[in-house]
Amino acid sequence: MALFWLSDEAWAAIEPHLPRNQPGARRVDDRRVISGILHVLKVGCRWCDCPADYGPSTTVYNRFNRWSHRGFWLKLLDALVDAGAVTRSTAIDSTYVKAQRAAFGAKGGARTRRSAARVVAGRPRSMRSPTSSVVPTR
Repeated sequence: MALFWLSDEAWAAIEPHLPRNQPGARRVDDRRVISGILHVLKVGCRWCDCPADYGPSTTVYNRFNRWSHRGFWLKLLDALVDAGAVTRSTAIDSTYVKAQRAAFGAKGGARTRRSAARVVAGRPRSMRSPTSSVVPTR
């Protein structure tokens, strides 16, 4: 699988907009993590399947999630548009979901059904209610 890395032009447009002086543990390289986030979104794999070249998968996911809540990605896209790295009509995410046949009302498989004549002639399929007023004969 080919890895995705940000170009120098795209990184130059993004870098001034990154948050600085964040508290916490030693910060993983932003360029590497953003490339990992874009790789996951582009390929469509699970976050835990993100290649180790981008850093720990939990870091990649947590940074995407945290920055999504802060509206960082919208500001970043605007910066890339202003720099001419992407066009405003760029699609960032796309989803492909395969549906089961039965989801659209198709037959769900082979079933055996009793004919109306057998239903009438056969035994009842349920038990009589204990509160029924009919007393069985012996």
